[in-house]
Amino acid sequence: MDLDVFVAAHQAQWARLEVLSKRRRLSGEEADELVLLYQRVTGHLARVQATAPDPALVGRLTTLVARARNAVTGSRSAGWRDAARYFTVSFPAALYRSRRWWVPIAVVSLLAAALIAWWVATHPAVRDSLATPAELRQMTRPGGEYETYYTDRPASSFAAQVWTNNARVAAMCLVFGVFLGLPVLWVLAGNILNLGIGLGLMASAGRLDLFLGLLLPHGLLELTAVFVAAGLGLRLGWTVIDPGPRTRSAALAEEGRAVIGMAIGLAAVLLVSGCLEAFVTPSGLPTWARIGIGSLAEVLFLFYALVLGRRAAAAGEIGDLEAADRGDAQPVAG
Repeated sequence: MDLDVFVAAHQAQWARLEVLSKRRRLSGEEADELVLLYQRVTGHLARVQATAPDPALVGRLTTLVARARNAVTGSRSAGWRDAARYFTVSFPAALYRSRRWWVPIAVVSLLAAALIAWWVATHPAVRDSLATPAELRQMTRPGGEYETYYTDRPASSFAAQVWTNNARVAAMCLVFGVFLGLPVLWVLAGNILNLGIGLGLMASAGRLDLFLGLLLPHGLLELTAVFVAAGLGLRLGWTVIDPGPRTRSAALAEEGRAVIGMAIGLAAVLLVSGCLEAFVTPSGLPTWARIGIGSLAEVLFLFYALVLGRRAAAAGEIGDLEAADRGDAQPVAG
């Protein structure tokens, strides 16, 4: 294809499309012309890419097609409607769709933590390998590190610190999924190991009831969020291996958008658990009340994910962007 002849032949159409794309209001005839030119120029772009991929011309036509698409479909800015739709439809649907990943991960992880706790609690040699007897006493004694961890800092700054740390762990699980999910298992194993050791050490000191009273008010929701993040990360890693009927790039784009979007929802969940950890866990409320508040938060989250999410998924929601926001597929020459 002679590029100069091609540009000369279609330059007027491109200029006209650019003019129409910039107008705020169009007559009926102009709107029809805009759609027609948009379709033609999309074809021009595909032809240039296939036969004479000049970078400058491809860039110009890509920008023109994108601007025309916004004019044709009606561009819109994100607002409260988008935020409301995300938290009432997209996020719960994504949670429900990924339940076959994060629910088994939660069960296996908690069983592993219980096994580690039993091993630490019943084997003095294991405890001795973790720290010196003096250090172990310092951690587990009344007023020790495990007990004062929740009260030795101002609640507001502690909540921010907890939220930042947990959000970082969740984000690592989500992002690392693209590496076949292997780093996700490493992050998850570290968290489960720390949990099991803490439970085992406090059980060996005869103070497991106190530890659970401090852990459960915030830990139920916090751990669930981490399990969800790990499940999503592993699902993304599996998509790399087996994209199903979709092309690998399309599958990764779809699942990747859902995963990145999930980071926002999980950050909100972890904000709630961080507030529970900072304000409820160390509060003067009776143990049953603190655990009750944490259990209520967990039940509400599971209802949100498994009941509301099921309804959203049944309506066809997959947790991806709305169709109008996903962008057109790459044009291909016929």
